[in-house]
Amino acid sequence: MSKVYPTPHIDASPRDFAKTVLMPGDPLRAKFIAENFLSGAILVNNVRGIQGYTGTFEGARVSVMASGMGMPSMGIYSYELFNFFEVENIIRIGSAGAINPKIKVRDIVLGMGASYNGNFSHQYRLPGTFAPICDYKTLDICVKTAEELKLKYHVGNILSSDTFYNDEEGLPENMKSASLWGKMGVMAIEMEAAALYMNAARSGKNALAICTISDHLLTGEETSAEERQTSFTDMMNLALITAKKLDKIAQGENL
Repeated sequence: MSKVYPTPHIDASPRDFAKTVLMPGDPLRAKFIAENFLSGAILVNNVRGIQGYTGTFEGARVSVMASGMGMPSMGIYSYELFNFFEVENIIRIGSAGAINPKIKVRDIVLGMGASYNGNFSHQYRLPGTFAPICDYKTLDICVKTAEELKLKYHVGNILSSDTFYNDEEGLPENMKSASLWGKMGVMAIEMEAAALYMNAARSGKNALAICTISDHLLTGEETSAEERQTSFTDMMNLALITAKKLDKIAQGENL
């Protein structure tokens, strides 16, 4: 099958992607999911090492492709998938740092909303402040699936931060910043969901961020890079089953 080159970042054609794409930040996590969860997975993109695969999961066609780190990177890839590759749903599957004492390392958080401390929304020239939220249908399916799987999950607001190292103390999201967001009920900090939600809103598409807590900013507990890459399998399975259910709905089947 001949390739087309519609963007500088994705060397593929629309038919190479499923309607639902899972997006981890790490390309190696995308590779791990393709090799361990998908049947017949084919590499459909590897521009700049951002690996994208398409295969099937329990009969449903699913793609998985990395987003890279931060809102600018997520902004590029999700925009192109939504607007050039006919993707309807993007499910972010990433890691996050907890800032709520009730949330533990390896718990799953579902971002109903995504606060942010950057300027991504300024491009829309809105006469006010935009509140990025996920797609309710996808969230509802995911919550019901998490219940079926008996997973420990939390639903609420997350923070997409433009900074990992805060200049105030030279540490990842210093405690003062974390406590201020925590007072507003924000569950955890990550770096991509708000841009994904805004692109989905502008494109008329659907998005949800599912994150596993990789570290805790209040207790200092953390997981290793290898664990983040390969051991967050509950989150991966949850996202894949959600994608399968979205595919069934698109095919006109009842859940």
